[in-house]
Amino acid sequence: MFELFVISIIIFSALMIGANSYQVSATTYQVLSVLDITITVIFLIEIIIRFIGEPNKKRFFHNAWNVFDTFIVLVSLIPIEDSELAVLGRLVRIFRVLRMVSIIPELRILINSLVKALPQLGYVMLLMFIIFYIYAAVGTTFFAAINPDLWGDIAVSLLTLFRVMTFEDWTDVMYETMTVYSLSWFYYLTFIFFTAFAFLNMVIGIVVNVLEQERQIEADLLKKDSDEPSMKELKQELAEIKALLQK
Repeated sequence: MFELFVISIIIFSALMIGANSYQVSATTYQVLSVLDITITVIFLIEIIIRFIGEPNKKRFFHNAWNVFDTFIVLVSLIPIEDSELAVLGRLVRIFRVLRMVSIIPELRILINSLVKALPQLGYVMLLMFIIFYIYAAVGTTFFAAINPDLWGDIAVSLLTLFRVMTFEDWTDVMYETMTVYSLSWFYYLTFIFFTAFAFLNMVIGIVVNVLEQERQIEADLLKKDSDEPSMKELKQELAEIKALLQK
């Protein structure tokens, strides 16, 4: 019930951010300001309750999500609406929506998986950049005279290839070059195969693999907290029983 209440407050806070983007009357603005203060106080009370409920107080801030939540709440307490930092104040209130991630365990697993997958994704992205650069150089060499706006230099060619990879009217680009180079379709199809199919599937595979590992770690922690024996412990106990029976 506590988590559901906090989630509902976060959702309501997000709706208030949307309401502030419209032109509202002075009375409505005052009501929204009072509600914003109330939400900030509720968030502060929630952080205090979570801190009190933590058995080991010293380890409360070892959790990055607790640090994030506390930072957002503390910055929200600073009265900066009428100062030069008003923009910062509005940004902090926008980021309060991200607290949904720290409250919902499934979202935390997704974010943790993405962060842990970054080292592996880095090599895939580096290889993808190499492929992009090679194709951009080839495109600039052959197609610059056809359409300088799309193939005039390496930077523009990279942007054009990104358009091709995302399938944003890429056939128009292909048909334009095919009027001069009839076999240029091979250039586009091989590029799409390497990027949109092969590399993106590799990225998805890495993220899914790390996600499964995170889910397994979360399940092991839950079993540990519930004092249930793990499979490794059961196998060890079974081996001990067999040894005793053999004696």
